[in-house]
Amino acid sequence: MPLLHTTARNARLLLVLLAAAALHTVPAAPAAADEPGWTAEPAAGTAAARPGGARPYFYLEGAPAAVLEDRLALTNTTDRERTVTLRGAAARNTVDGALAVRPAAPAPGAGDAGSWFSFGAGATVKIPPRTRAVVPFTVTVPPAATPGDHPAAVIATEAGREAGVRVHLRVSGPTLAALTVEDVTVRGRGAAAVVAYALVNRGNVALAPRPALRAEGAFGEVPGRGPRAEPVELLPGQRVELTEPWPGAPVLDRVRVTVTVAVPGGSEAAASATAWCVPWRAAGWTGLVLLGLGGTALAALFLVRGRRPRREPADDGTDGTDGTDGGPSGKPAATNPAPEHELTGASR
Repeated sequence: MPLLHTTARNARLLLVLLAAAALHTVPAAPAAADEPGWTAEPAAGTAAARPGGARPYFYLEGAPAAVLEDRLALTNTTDRERTVTLRGAAARNTVDGALAVRPAAPAPGAGDAGSWFSFGAGATVKIPPRTRAVVPFTVTVPPAATPGDHPAAVIATEAGREAGVRVHLRVSGPTLAALTVEDVTVRGRGAAAVVAYALVNRGNVALAPRPALRAEGAFGEVPGRGPRAEPVELLPGQRVELTEPWPGAPVLDRVRVTVTVAVPGGSEAAASATAWCVPWRAAGWTGLVLLGLGGTALAALFLVRGRRPRREPADDGTDGTDGTDGGPSGKPAATNPAPEHELTGASR
């Protein structure tokens, strides 16, 4: 018995030693193995840099025909050389309001802001291991460029991976903040109802919309939704389709929903639509019940009419009335005897 106890203790000690040896002999995976290996960001040290040197995006502004300059910083955090290609691209809104860029820069002179960028000999950059490279670039504003915002981005690509740095690019001149609200509809019912609508930026500057809902029913105002900031940046000339939750939608009513969207600077737009809020499932069951009750009542009516006794015709072929005066006696009417004529006078 003591021998068994000793053997078990030695076995446990051996397992602990083997585990410790495995921890020391197997190399640990690097913590940054899942990281892309390089980063792209605005370089610090320019006039537009924030305190501390960090900038989340580029901001460039100039008149038509101006040449604007800035620098991009590429950092290789791995132990091997990286080859990164650079290009400019115009930004746009997706249908649901997210920001995206054009897949490729258009040809020069096409009017797209992506064609305004030039990286010179730095369009393809080889970055040694553990090195930070700073690449200058220029943005040449065409002489006929329209005033306002021209959102763009600097796109860095390496081995199928892309990283973009936003460029807030503005051409000097008059600006206009304007939008329209279109295609208002109500989807769903009850607490799950949403109001769908489209926004179109009719101006030349990017907008941060703040929508609000107001509804009028057959019996007065229906709870809507107050103004709130929409997490969407609506770029000039773009159209997006959005939805707004409407937890206060009535269960049964005919409502007129108005969507009012305001933007900084005082501009606002509105559009309305009329919708029926009907619990169609309950209405369907109610219709089926009423249809069933109507069918039952009709069947009962035919059954009662079928059981009513029918009147038989008289045996003498009459229809229950006398043949003279039509009296409804059910028996033959009594006939009066013919009058007797009294003969007077002598015979001739």
